[in-house]
Amino acid sequence: MTITPAHTPLLSVRDLAVSFRGRTEVLQAVDRISFDLKPGEILGIVGESGSGKTVAGQAIMGLIDNPIARISGEVLFQGRNLLTMDEPQLRALRGDRIATVFQDPMMTLNPVLRIDAQIIEAVRAHRVISRAAARDLAIDALRRVGIPAPEKRIYSYPHEMSGGMRQRIAIAIAIINEPALIIADEPTTALDVTIQSQIIYQMRQLCREAGTAMIWISHDLSVVARLADRVCVMYAGAIVDAGPTPDLLARAAHPYTRGLISSIPAGTRPGLRLPQIPGMMRRPATGELGCRFSARCAMARPDCATTPPERQMAPTHVLRCHHPIETPLPEFPAP
Repeated sequence: MTITPAHTPLLSVRDLAVSFRGRTEVLQAVDRISFDLKPGEILGIVGESGSGKTVAGQAIMGLIDNPIARISGEVLFQGRNLLTMDEPQLRALRGDRIATVFQDPMMTLNPVLRIDAQIIEAVRAHRVISRAAARDLAIDALRRVGIPAPEKRIYSYPHEMSGGMRQRIAIAIAIINEPALIIADEPTTALDVTIQSQIIYQMRQLCREAGTAMIWISHDLSVVARLADRVCVMYAGAIVDAGPTPDLLARAAHPYTRGLISSIPAGTRPGLRLPQIPGMMRRPATGELGCRFSARCAMARPDCATTPPERQMAPTHVLRCHHPIETPLPEFPAP
């Protein structure tokens, strides 16, 4: 499934597939996903745990170094295929033109080094610049992500800061070299609601001001709805629903997308049981046909054993489903 923006894409992913060889079968973690991303655009990739979101992001960044993994397809970044680059070429791009923010900031930050040393290293790895000038850039980056008194905080160690502060520092490291693309992998999941809202607002402002494109990976559709211009819904390694955020939410016809929306607590009246999608996701084997959501879908019919067709719900809204839901969707719950 491919949704192509009107402008020339910064990132063009075509038929990206990632599989892992097990003892008895080959498991398809990502199954031929395709999408485009233009400069300054925010794309949300949403789905429950195990849907392939993180693996897709890691494959784009070239972070899957596994002897039993097989990656195919094409990932064009500014016209260059990331999947054919060697490690030195990828290392030159990572942290400079492409940056990432992980869910746990302690994966990014070294606990035995002060913050100034870590940010300055990120700058000088890609620029010929003095330490003093790099420190000034680091202080400015901390100020941009909302760190109070950055002139003092820059000399702290990670353990001296809260989880929200550490995540802001990880974001500062990601933006310090003004990348063209940021891949954020559930960066607000472990944070409280107030800090989460602040970081979402700051990330959106940074993208708007600098023209940076971003892929925001999350299992929380309500978070993605507040941030993303477009949304790709993933299930069992495949994109099953994709389109502009307002259109996809207003015309959520895919049973899985509808299930994600119904599971948002803000949309349930007090005293009523929160709707849930029954069952658990099953990881498909390579070459498996049929709708992967059919075992959990109330709309499933015998023809769901065949590959779902691609349906055009709107000019830029496409989904794959044999039996899309036609009944109107209640208003999307306010976050």
